[in-house]
Amino acid sequence: MKETTFAAIFDMDGTLIDNTPYHFKSWQALYKKYGKGELSKETYYKEISGVPVMETIRRVFGEGRTDAQLQDLLNEKEEYYRHTYAPFLAPLIGLENFLTELKNAGIKMAMGTSATVADIDFVLNKIPIRNCFDAIINATMVTKPKPDPQVYLKAAHALNILPENCVVFEDSLAGIKSGINAGMKVVGITTGHTRAELEGAHVNLVIDDYSDLTVQKIAALFER
Repeated sequence: MKETTFAAIFDMDGTLIDNTPYHFKSWQALYKKYGKGELSKETYYKEISGVPVMETIRRVFGEGRTDAQLQDLLNEKEEYYRHTYAPFLAPLIGLENFLTELKNAGIKMAMGTSATVADIDFVLNKIPIRNCFDAIINATMVTKPKPDPQVYLKAAHALNILPENCVVFEDSLAGIKSGINAGMKVVGITTGHTRAELEGAHVNLVIDDYSDLTVQKIAALFER
């Protein structure tokens, strides 16, 4: 096999962990409590999944509320999510082994997520994979949310790797567009969308989890 010169960049929610249903429930609760009606799964996946929380809070609940009140809504939403998801928090199947294989092969890794620092700590304090990542780019470090490529371009810059030599692991359509817009290879994960939907979004590879993934399979994406 050729020497591996690519870098791997991972989204977090729905990519390292299968927590998307719990985020959906927390948004549903917030919509209902504050008179925004019933949030459909279709609207959630189309307009909210993969987008920074405050971006959605501001868009949906912003009218007539101060920044402090919007922050309170964000905290309420996130506390509900963490409370309901905490008993089930676990890595996707095969993730830890795959990250270890990448690390042993000398592959640089980063996280590029729309999540808050508190949410990142919530996950990484439970799953011991923080030391796998050479850089973590979070929602506070970008000015343009996914599908803009900024988060992934920043991650590539932090790793000192050209964007075209990076592969992004994503579950949301906004995140997939972000990776493609950055000029990177994209692996789509079926935690939020069907295989057909991900293939329709023009990803390079679709996986259900990391159990059958190898460094060689990812390296092969760059040879096509």
